[in-house]
Amino acid sequence: MVKLHSLKKDSGSAKKRKRVGRGGATGTFCGKGCKGQKARSGYSRRRGFEGGRTSLSKQLPKLKGFKSFKKQAVPISLDILSKQYKDGELVTSTSLKKHNLIPSMSTPWKILNSGEISKKVVVKNGLVSKEAQKAIEAQGGEVTLSKK
Repeated sequence: MVKLHSLKKDSGSAKKRKRVGRGGATGTFCGKGCKGQKARSGYSRRRGFEGGRTSLSKQLPKLKGFKSFKKQAVPISLDILSKQYKDGELVTSTSLKKHNLIPSMSTPWKILNSGEISKKVVVKNGLVSKEAQKAIEAQGGEVTLSKK
């Protein structure tokens, strides 16, 4: 019967690692070649370094303007509110996240007047277009806007 303590690796299945930098004649340069910056300890090439030539990132043209870091509001149509929410339900960042309509709680969102709303909903602390606000209030819902 085979037991765990009696198991052995097949010969040649695991090659022993060569220990370098231990004196004597073997591995004099420890696999780093001769002297120079790359042979020193702690050396690491920076990202994008191409041996001294002008890197590709420097050769490519810059993009015009600047990248805006302002978060864009996620558009939410009235159709989606009709499908996802029940009559009289509260629409907030928390409920929108639960319904997977926004990626995170901190994401700004705005209700737009695309489609029709057939249910009475209460919208709190969000951005709402004027036409969407009229449509929600026409169904008997409420809109409490955020202070932005």
